[in-house]
Amino acid sequence: MTVEARHSDMRGSAPTSSSSRQEGPGGLWDSVKKAAFVIGSGILFLAAFGNSLTWHLQRFWGASGDFWQKLWTKVYLAFEDHDAALFFFGTMTFPTIAFWGLNIMLMMVDSTGKPSFITRYRIQMDKNNPVDPAKLRHAVKSVMFNYACISGPMVLAAYCLMNLRRDPCGPELPTFHWALLELAVCAIVEEVMFYYSHRLFHHPSLYKHYHKQHHEWTAPIGVVAIYAHPLEHVFSNTLPVMAGPIILGSHLSTTTLWYCLALVSTSISHCGYHLPFLPSPEFHDFHHLKFNQCFGVFGVLDRLHGTDTKFRQTKQYERHVLLTSLTPLNESIPDEPKKGQ
Repeated sequence: MTVEARHSDMRGSAPTSSSSRQEGPGGLWDSVKKAAFVIGSGILFLAAFGNSLTWHLQRFWGASGDFWQKLWTKVYLAFEDHDAALFFFGTMTFPTIAFWGLNIMLMMVDSTGKPSFITRYRIQMDKNNPVDPAKLRHAVKSVMFNYACISGPMVLAAYCLMNLRRDPCGPELPTFHWALLELAVCAIVEEVMFYYSHRLFHHPSLYKHYHKQHHEWTAPIGVVAIYAHPLEHVFSNTLPVMAGPIILGSHLSTTTLWYCLALVSTSISHCGYHLPFLPSPEFHDFHHLKFNQCFGVFGVLDRLHGTDTKFRQTKQYERHVLLTSLTPLNESIPDEPKKGQ
């Protein structure tokens, strides 16, 4: 059966049991609470981490209470009267280091199977063991094109839009707590824009021309997070991430931090490993496996629209939790034995 036919068949089928209908409202509220918990926990963690890191840096360097402001002032003066260059440098350099630093390590594991203790956490145990080198090289070339030739110009376009309202490279840093609030808003904006644009690209008339490329990987790896047709990369990968800072008129520091978090988050969602103390990738991994489930980031809109119903009936849903032990979840929550075994 072709991918398109499979996708169409699955998209057309919808559960009609009374238990599914009864679970809807409570399920939606459960998803909202989960998303609030994730965002709230992240804000509290970043607040604690930021205050602690600043304190330690102050102790180590003997810095004054405005350590970060002084550091930013030095950078700001180094790029004096070249705000566009400063914005491009900040929003491209640090996110690039975050994305490729993480994914180079993941690709080494995918290609060599070492260290072996990491492969124990692979979600689809029979896939990418090891990853096909030719397929990986093709994906990396496409990702590098998207990153350099599409994301780069879009960053400059974002600067022009943000500069119409205020200077995103102003000399004063935002307060730490205001930056955290903006990060939360950016996450909500991304969830809404990504969910609906992603579902749109799953429409049969668009899927076979554009989104099918991304779904060549039914068992994803981290770097394929932005392995996509250029049109999809613009509207579904990049715009949802850039929209929040543009709407808010965020400072360069907040924008850069948000881009880093978004790239690391999507890499983890695609990495294929459910590692201890990292966000669960089970949700999006299931999307790559089944095509017509789990379109969003946090799952709130999926619960609202019923596009996670099949997912919630699986072992993957049971495993969709933060792993706080060293025992892989496919061992502690094993698959049901196949019939005849």
